[in-house]
Amino acid sequence: MAKRKRGLLGWAVLVSGCFLLSLILLLLLLRFVPPPTTAFMLQSPYPVTQYWISIDKLPLIMPLAVVASEDQRFPEHLGVDFTAISKALDQKDNGKGLRGASTISQQTAKNLFLWPGRSFVRKGLEAMLAVSLEIFWGKKRILEVYLNVAEFGQGIYGVEAASQHYYGKSASKLTVNEAAQLAVLLPSPRNRNPNRLTPNLHLRVVWVKLQMKQLGTDYLKPILRN
Repeated sequence: MAKRKRGLLGWAVLVSGCFLLSLILLLLLLRFVPPPTTAFMLQSPYPVTQYWISIDKLPLIMPLAVVASEDQRFPEHLGVDFTAISKALDQKDNGKGLRGASTISQQTAKNLFLWPGRSFVRKGLEAMLAVSLEIFWGKKRILEVYLNVAEFGQGIYGVEAASQHYYGKSASKLTVNEAAQLAVLLPSPRNRNPNRLTPNLHLRVVWVKLQMKQLGTDYLKPILRN
């Protein structure tokens, strides 16, 4: 019996080691190669449209708009923002409901490898993968992949596909207002359209542009130079 247990333990260690090695090799590959698809694209009930664009070809306002809207501490945290999580829990305790505290790194990991939902298992995997992306990719690559795989509408993935769909032009030519409009789609992209925003979403666009101005155009330059 003891010998059998040792054998099973050995197999478990071997399988775990192979899985971790495969994950590391995959992350190293995706550090340089655009992901051909993502878990969320494969689960999409809509036809998928996506066009890859290098972050170096995007105007600085587009990544700045996403960071201003989604994760203003992106340059500072290591994949998981414990400050944001603490604030979210405090708000829940004050009766305001539990808001999201996922970083751009976590959202990138989720979009690439996981599935929708709020289970503790998925959130744990998301956090682990987010930290792995920080280690193997770095901030610039995470932001580049996120901008190319995030959903901006029903089956519309990435800012290039979104810009062409909504504005009829490449994302390289986006204005500040258009970048902010695309950024406000992210929490609920299948139910929002930048050309038909509700009054509340118009106010959100104004808020995002104000945050972009306060952060400043130099905010992401240390990241994007890498």
